[in-house]
Amino acid sequence: MELSNVKHGKCPSCYPLWLDALKPTNRIEAEAGVIESWDPNHQQLQCAGVAVVRRTIEPNGLLLPHYSNAPQLVYIARGRGITGVLFPGCPETFEESQRQPQQGQRRDSPVVAIFLLDTHNNANQLDQNPRKFYLAGNPDDEFWPQGQQEYEQHRRQQQHQQRRGEHGEQQRDLGNNVFSGFDAEFLADAFNVDTEMARRLQSENDHRGSIVRVEGRQLQVIRPRWSHEEQEREERKERERERESESERRQSRRGRRDDNGLEETICTLSLRENIGDPSRADIYTEEAGRISTVNSHNLPILRWLQLSAERGALYSDALYVPHWNLNAHSVVYALRGRAEVQVVDNFGQTVFDDELREGQLLTIPQNFAVVKRARNEGFEWVSFKTNENAMVSPLAGRTSAIRALPEEVLVNAFQIPREDARRLKFNRQELTLVGSRSRSSRSERRAEV
Repeated sequence: MELSNVKHGKCPSCYPLWLDALKPTNRIEAEAGVIESWDPNHQQLQCAGVAVVRRTIEPNGLLLPHYSNAPQLVYIARGRGITGVLFPGCPETFEESQRQPQQGQRRDSPVVAIFLLDTHNNANQLDQNPRKFYLAGNPDDEFWPQGQQEYEQHRRQQQHQQRRGEHGEQQRDLGNNVFSGFDAEFLADAFNVDTEMARRLQSENDHRGSIVRVEGRQLQVIRPRWSHEEQEREERKERERERESESERRQSRRGRRDDNGLEETICTLSLRENIGDPSRADIYTEEAGRISTVNSHNLPILRWLQLSAERGALYSDALYVPHWNLNAHSVVYALRGRAEVQVVDNFGQTVFDDELREGQLLTIPQNFAVVKRARNEGFEWVSFKTNENAMVSPLAGRTSAIRALPEEVLVNAFQIPREDARRLKFNRQELTLVGSRSRSSRSERRAEV
């Protein structure tokens, strides 16, 4: 495997690049929620080849069915709800509970979901603009500025009404879903329904937006009734089963790279992994925090999406040592707290030196070095990465590049005595997360007592 290879290839827009902590630039209020998106034409997101949108869905809210031109990775930042996914050729979709447990969380709180679209993915054969294709409703485009949307909708309405007028049809308020552009007669024949029912599919005069409120009783789906403890127990069992099955698959595929199509089908792949669960942390330091990752090894469907993610938590004043992503861009979304962040490019220039706060977004291009230090209240984040098995290489610590270099190389490279070279290599025994000096010294005094 070439560590320098990224499926996106070279992206000229990455240079020159000065990074900023980004806030959403577009906000759309729907009947039962809010959609906020970051400008996909911003140089940072163009460099990474992604688009990002944050959806807040109120209780009893329904995000209308849709598909997109690019693979998506979703992180549930708050709340719980139901999701369903359609696979062409698979049986009717099943529903899974999506939740991110939090202390004292009420069950009727809104769902806040962060969606990342990998627009430079090989699966996207359109242009690099993020596109949503809704199957119902009359939603606004999430990534277009409001003024531009109104102009485009007015232009389309005029064209549609002109075409209907030429055919002697009554003018109607055109919807925005995929059925809206078809003639009602075609839809009536396709679904074997009357024309009036076909027009309902076109969502004419529907102004609820892409998140609508479910009227009357709550949305009912068929699923087991589990208590909170039962659901947590089932999730632990599911993770264990997935790890065991993945281990068996790796053993059965030893010595060959291609799947035979019989070991696992897309229809039965798991779609969910709770990387916010502290008990499944991949890296944990009592004084500093934890990091969990999800990739194609523990969630095999990511092999098709070619994406992965990292969920991290730094305690007060803790440090995530300088490191770089070997084979992926990283799009960091701040979940809670604040952190001082520095990013350095291949010219040794500091392209970002600022605070990253809750709700902000920061793109870290492949191979750019980055360091994070949490503020007093700590810092939590999720990073979306543009490789199914994103790899991180630390610059300090027990598994770092500096630790791997011979002492003689360090002595001559930095023009330092051999004793200093040894200190550089061996003074830090942690992997990647380091507690604050004051916090570490307090722990040492408690241990002595």
